[in-house]
Amino acid sequence: MVHRLRPMIAWYRKTKYPGKRAGIILVTLAWLFSTIACSQGYVSTFDLTATALFSGGGAGSGEVLPSLEAPVDSAPVATVEPAVMATTLAAQDMPPTLLIETPEPTSPLTTPLPPILYYTQAGDTLPAVAIRFGVNQEEITSNEVFDVTGFIPAGKLLIIPNRLETTGPPDAIMPDSEIVYSPSALGFDIEAFVQEAGGYLAGYREYLADGWNSGARVIQKVAIENSINPRILLALVEFQAGWVYGQPANLAVTDYPLGFINKDKKGLYKQLSWAVQQFSIGYYGWREGLFTSLTFNNDTQMRLAPTLNAGTAAVEFLFSRLYHPDVWNGVIFGDKSFGALYERMYGNPWLRAQTVEPLLPVNLTQPELQLPFLPARVWSFTGGPHAAWGPDGAWAALDFAPAAAESGCVKSDDWVAAVGTGLVVRSGNGVVVVDLDGDGYEQTGWAILYLHIRSDGRVPLGAWVEQGSLIGHPSCEGGVATGTHVHIVRKYNGEWVAAGGPLPFILDGWTAKAGERPYEGSLNKEGEVVEACTCGSFETRILRPKDGN
Repeated sequence: MVHRLRPMIAWYRKTKYPGKRAGIILVTLAWLFSTIACSQGYVSTFDLTATALFSGGGAGSGEVLPSLEAPVDSAPVATVEPAVMATTLAAQDMPPTLLIETPEPTSPLTTPLPPILYYTQAGDTLPAVAIRFGVNQEEITSNEVFDVTGFIPAGKLLIIPNRLETTGPPDAIMPDSEIVYSPSALGFDIEAFVQEAGGYLAGYREYLADGWNSGARVIQKVAIENSINPRILLALVEFQAGWVYGQPANLAVTDYPLGFINKDKKGLYKQLSWAVQQFSIGYYGWREGLFTSLTFNNDTQMRLAPTLNAGTAAVEFLFSRLYHPDVWNGVIFGDKSFGALYERMYGNPWLRAQTVEPLLPVNLTQPELQLPFLPARVWSFTGGPHAAWGPDGAWAALDFAPAAAESGCVKSDDWVAAVGTGLVVRSGNGVVVVDLDGDGYEQTGWAILYLHIRSDGRVPLGAWVEQGSLIGHPSCEGGVATGTHVHIVRKYNGEWVAAGGPLPFILDGWTAKAGERPYEGSLNKEGEVVEACTCGSFETRILRPKDGN
């Protein structure tokens, strides 16, 4: 259900549990007392009602205002109606999307609004929550104790000043586990699903760097490379092009099935690769507090409801790149929406989510890992936290390069060593993935991805590697690279884990810290700091002593 309300009017949902109800009443009474004591003006009884927002809660709608910012992608985009939206959406199917400029956190209001009572979600951190709600961290209070530098346990009550006059719809439409290639996708047979559906995708073939690929194989390739759930990709192809169950309606839908019209993004693989970049920006950007508003393809903006989960933010971000706000409303909500199609294809995603979420448990710790090269060998720390795969998304990767007499993509006899013990579940095209829990699935538990591993000498699929054993030689294979190096990434339950985030990458005691921009940052150990630089200068050198200390 979409909640419609006038700007500046608070609302709350009924509290299911007596404990939470009592907590809300106590907080409300405290706020009442402080407001009556401090305010010089009249405040109505209704205005004193505290705003209780749960994980799916939020408030607001307003008019769309022109944006002063440039669109995220300057490439031309043509609006293509979704295949499943053959009929015009009725006005009642399209909740209003209203936009009002958000005041700065320090902007005073004449009469304070009731505080927001927010119950945290898995993956929340205090800095990201503060950014999403438009307040300073110090203004957020709670009667519960938790680590303010790490993940906040789900369900913790935070009392947050209400500074956002109006936001977009607060409804959660997609669980986090349906965006990333999580345990919820284990056992999902892409080929069988596509063939049973019997649409255009079942007979589709595309030639890529590794040869001819079927439609199902293209879906799997994009999913596994980017750690994006194959269900969401198939649903997107069906919603935009009707390829899964039907046939393309015209040549444009054949060449550009997702509706992103750009001559450099022709074909299913490139269309999906573009789409997963948008999913990743939305998902990880929301997780880390890197954005708070959508910029539509007509340059208007909408402030997102701060209570959304990352999965919902990812879907809303993607479709904002394809549609004007009025059409976007119908894509997101109603019987003909993307979410409605998704449930018809796979059943209720929230029921699946209950079996696998939270993806990042609050007590999660990184296993002991070592630097990715042999002892007594000098390497350079050439890349601080940056994108795990592709140009955007989680800053989950670190880069290391061996010492060399010349720069560029030169052959190296140095070895990349396993940072941890586990089972090789993927090996090929410059990539090695080691599953640290040894269950044979990179979608569960901890997994380490090594990129740019040369084909000769590369550890084979199915091998068991001990910490410190040989993975292969660094190179430029497997992706875009300007010089010989290894790119290493962590993921947990299919989600890329930020290298400089609340659970930092730690290698032989060296802790990664992110910089202001991708590839910047440092490794820190006992007061010693090594700054990252692609130049591979003397200052970037890092050594593993023979004793491993």
